[in-house]
Parts: sequence; structure tokens; C-alpha cells
Amino acid sequence: MKKLILIFLLISSCFLYAATGSFQCENYSLSVKYNEILVPGDAVFVRMNFTQNTKQKKNLKAPEKNAILKLYNGKKVVETATFYSLGKTKKSINDMLCGIPLSPWLTEGDYSLKIIFDDGTETMEFNLPVKFQNREWNTEVIELDEANTAIKTDSSPARTSQINTLNEILETTILSDVYSLKRWTPPTDSTRYTAYYGDRRTYKYTNGKSSTSLHYGNDYGIPTGSDVAACADGKVVMAENRISTGWSVVIEHLPGLYSLYYHMDSLSVKEGEMVKAGDLIGKSGATGLATGPHLHWEVRLNMCAVRPEFFLEDFTFSE
Repeated sequence: MKKLILIFLLISSCFLYAATGSFQCENYSLSVKYNEILVPGDAVFVRMNFTQNTKQKKNLKAPEKNAILKLYNGKKVVETATFYSLGKTKKSINDMLCGIPLSPWLTEGDYSLKIIFDDGTETMEFNLPVKFQNREWNTEVIELDEANTAIKTDSSPARTSQINTLNEILETTILSDVYSLKRWTPPTDSTRYTAYYGDRRTYKYTNGKSSTSLHYGNDYGIPTGSDVAACADGKVVMAENRISTGWSVVIEHLPGLYSLYYHMDSLSVKEGEMVKAGDLIGKSGATGLATGPHLHWEVRLNMCAVRPEFFLEDFTFSE
């Protein structure tokens, strides 16, 4: 296995800062862009671009398979994901992208990123330097009434089946499902938040017991019947009424990347439909486990819940 050394620069890309690297090989050149600051609850996206050297007359095929990204803490692998192809451009023979979620429980450590790929003749790898930046989290206590206590403590086969079905969707990664590379837009015009991603919650039940959990998305305090829009182009992979989340929609945007919309009053889309950013997908409500009208907006990357605001920036480095 050949280890490569890249030259890095730091360029500003709105909220995200993109570190860039380049490597010269006999047959092609490789350039890399990625966000080098690791913040718990966010994600790391790496974009690789392969261009054929002008001296090479033979049309080459850049690595498309077995290109993986690994996040390390010391020698321990924290996360692994597979690159997917974005296709050719006028200047490149292949463009590839990969995203890794950063757990909201991530703590300071000796982190590094490693790219491993096969160029057809040998396996090569190189490390990408990163920096860790901590984040503070909110805490809140939520007192549930009898109806919400019953939902929260429901262990029925029906609820278990719904949870398993959603997990099967969220753990699905189809490398050809590339629907949108643009920065996302919020699902509502409202800026009134009633809860945030990463909130450490304590639920108090009517029977005197309690439980703790992490809030996986942002809650918008909007009246029942408010418009809810798709945050980006994608495919609707779930549109149904669930015990805990009420009328719910899940949209796939990139391989392993999904947006979720919960507690709606009604839906305007069906499973299998294609949507564009800004398309109406339903009306907000207070269905399922809800203490009042609101929209819960959640994002999952490779199963892990990620802070939704991260995707409002140029996270694919397309601009």
C-alpha cells in the first residue's frame, strides 16, 4: 500500500472552511476539498476530483470502486464510508464525494481522516489533517401528559415494526442515488425554534418515572396547517402516519443522506415521488408524541442524526 503526501491550503467557503489538497501521479492528478474542522453533531464531507495528465494519450478510467473514507481517533476507526461517483465533467475524468457523520457524543481526541483507493494498479492511501472544536448543548425537562406518556412508553409490536421499518430505510445506502449537490433550504420560513438538535432531554411521565434521550432534530414552533417544504431535491422514501412521529415524510437526497419531517397534520406527497427543493410536502401539525403544534426537522447521514444547519451551507463544495 502506497502512502501519499498532499499539499494543503485553506480557503473560505461561507460558513464551512474547505481545506484543499493535490497529488500528482503518473497518469492523473487528484485534488481534494473537505471541511477540516470536526464539530460534534456535524459531518465531514470530502470531494475528490481526478483529471488525466496531458501527457497521457490513453483515455483512463479513474477509481470508481473501493474508494473509502475513514475517521480515526488515534489508531481506532470511528467511522467508515464509501465514496460515490458524481460522474465526469469537462475537466475531470471522475468526481467523487463521501460524507461521514460526527456523533454528538464526540469528545476531544487525536483525530485524522484517511482516504484509501485503488487506481487500478495499486492501492494508495493518504491522511487528511483535521482539527477538533467542541460544542455546548442545551438541556431541558419535558413533562408528558397521559397520552404522550403512553406513546413514549409504547412497546407494542406495531410501534416496534414502525421503528424497524424506518431504520431499514435509514441504513440503506445506494451509491447511484445522487439527487442534489446544492446547499439545502429550511423546510419553513419560520425562525421560531422551540427545541434544537442535540438537546439533552429528560422526559417525566405521569406515573412518576422518567427517561433521558437526545433530541435528533430542530423543532419549529409553527401553527397547525403551516406549509412544510422539501429542503432539497430527492426521492420520497416514506410518507405515512406513525405512532410516535405522527404524519411523517422521509426524503433521500444522496447515498445514505436523508431528511425527515415529523408531526405533520397532512401530507402532500406519496412514497416513490420525486421532489424538488421548496416543493410542498405537507402541512404542519401536532400528531404523534407532541406537546403542541410544531415541525420536527431531522437529518440522518449513514444512520446517525446530524445537525440540520450543517447542510444549509455548501457542504458538497459545488459552488
